[in-house]
Amino acid sequence: MKKLMTSIMLGAGLLALGAASAWAETKVQLLEVITSPPRTEFLKSQIAEFEKANPDIKVEVISLPWGQAFEKFLSMVQAGETPDLVEMPERWMGLYANNGQLEDLGPYMKDWAGNATLGDRAREFGSTVKNTQFMIPYGYYINAMFYNKKLFAEAGIANPPATMDEFAAAAEKISALGNGKYGYCLRGGPGAFGSIQQFMDNMAGKPGYFNEDGTSIFNEEGAVKGLQMMADIYQKGWAPKDSISWGFNELVTGFYSGTCAMLNQDPDALIGIAEKMKPEDFAVAPWPVGPGGKAFPALGYGGWAMMSDSPVKADAWKLMSFLLDNKQNLGWAKTVGVMPIHKGAEQDEHFKTEQFKGWFDELNNPEKYVMVTPPTHLENLGVFYDSMVPTAFQELLLGKKSAKEVADGWAAFLTAEQQKYLAEHK
Repeated sequence: MKKLMTSIMLGAGLLALGAASAWAETKVQLLEVITSPPRTEFLKSQIAEFEKANPDIKVEVISLPWGQAFEKFLSMVQAGETPDLVEMPERWMGLYANNGQLEDLGPYMKDWAGNATLGDRAREFGSTVKNTQFMIPYGYYINAMFYNKKLFAEAGIANPPATMDEFAAAAEKISALGNGKYGYCLRGGPGAFGSIQQFMDNMAGKPGYFNEDGTSIFNEEGAVKGLQMMADIYQKGWAPKDSISWGFNELVTGFYSGTCAMLNQDPDALIGIAEKMKPEDFAVAPWPVGPGGKAFPALGYGGWAMMSDSPVKADAWKLMSFLLDNKQNLGWAKTVGVMPIHKGAEQDEHFKTEQFKGWFDELNNPEKYVMVTPPTHLENLGVFYDSMVPTAFQELLLGKKSAKEVADGWAAFLTAEQQKYLAEHK
């Protein structure tokens, strides 16, 4: 009888152990860094759908405010508190990939169903470091020019500016209206370099950041003129005084409130603007061309990356591949304001409006509009963008430094970084 009871108890124990094992949960930590309440809410709705289909995986979302994200994530990594998946802005990729902290996603992608429609640019932009797929973009931030039709009409301007000279003339004319109206929504706070680069490249007539020998183009005569143009816009009163500290949210508010008539931004801005303005009151045009007849719109991107020390890589990839599949990516692109990564997305009704025309005009005319992507291979690109640029740019706007002084400082830093990289990758 004792043997029988022992057998029963042993069997019950094994059954319980089996049940516990069957329902054991894997925890996947996901870090987002380009945050806003609606964006986070949508991400969590996607994750809830994922968890419903994968009840054995529990996802913890960690949100960092964008203005502090670079420093906070760096501190997490240094403390060994890394998540499994991280939202990776293109500017951070070089730092973490070059230090062996990002997983090569190539092997995971071999059997991924999403390969069937994934665009070539997603593979290209996600593998700019060591020619290895350290990240898969979730979409592209392409800059074009929003303009307020009502303010243009009030100033007697019939069409959006096609050249930088016309842009400066329009900014002056609209600012002359007074009553708290300004020509341009200038971004003086963090995240400004995309716009700065466009002004400098346009006036230099060169795309990108470097010459072939690794020297930066940013202190060449034309580029300095572009930087000076931005200083003139602020100092002549063609942009609001408080725009010296404006970030993304302030830019968007400045445009839809009618404070400023022109805004250089990507589709992310369209979400808030379309909620506040009538479609007939604004449009999006391609960025004006420089003296050389070309424009060089900034193309930024963000995506998902996996940390190399993740203990749950298989489940982390399962989540990542879900978020990046055709259906989920299309919903993400519409919600957060990026151009989607999968082929055929442009046929969706959402993207067939006048408000997307400027971006598609730029994409469809590569001879005239040359997209410029950040040099993501540079280890210290994040330091440059998020620390060096805002301080120096504000000093320029306030007249504490000349355009040449600022450009020389940026060029020296970027040249040193690029030549170091070239020396290490001969």
